Amino acid sequence: MSIRRDSGAIVLEGICPVEDAEPLLQMLQMTPAGPLDWTRCNQLHTAVLQVILAAGVMPVGPCGDAWVRQWVGLEP
Repeated sequence: MSIRRDSGAIVLEGICPVEDAEPLLQMLQMTPAGPLDWTRCNQLHTAVLQVILAAGVMPVGPCGDAWVRQWVGLEP
């Protein structure tokens, strides 16, 4: 799995496949105010992106996935 906790933050790293969407949702529900770091994520499945958007989370830093950076524009 490419989702983990690090010092209270949720960290996405490497390739985040569709299977990561549900665990990410569960982590976000447990700590809705916790930071989400996606700077180390180099490929983000759209299902994972949809969870982030639906949760209303403002991720920390620029997304490591160039497509997301260019087309979604969720820069802090």
